[in-house]
Amino acid sequence: MAKAAKSYWLVKQEPTKYPFEQLVKDKKTTWDGVRNYQARNNLQAMKKGDRVLYYHSNVGQEVVGVCEVAKEAFPDPSTDDARWVAVELSAVKALKKPVTLERIKADPQLRDIPLVKQSRLSVMPLEPAAFTRIEKLGG
Repeated sequence: MAKAAKSYWLVKQEPTKYPFEQLVKDKKTTWDGVRNYQARNNLQAMKKGDRVLYYHSNVGQEVVGVCEVAKEAFPDPSTDDARWVAVELSAVKALKKPVTLERIKADPQLRDIPLVKQSRLSVMPLEPAAFTRIEKLGG
């Protein structure tokens, strides 16, 4: 039986609320509180082992680390509304150097990724080549 191909994602969080360094200290976290249907659908599509880029939004505006889906979608513990889900993410590594939104927008291989085209979305899919490119730019 062939193993399913990994999918790649990007999640956004304000560093003043939950910086990547805190995820590294905690080792894993519940990614909850998402209240956008498209972002929720992306959470539901995540599979254990998928790789995820961690983006600091508002302050910094840069990809700072890599994490992994540790637990697939389950009812969001921050609400009683059954429409919303959460996933569990575990830290993999911090990037040696953050990859800024400005750098991403300037890169011909990245200028059409959802981070640029749908900047308000908090959970978004990435093509494998875009994920690899950002990871490479981060050292």
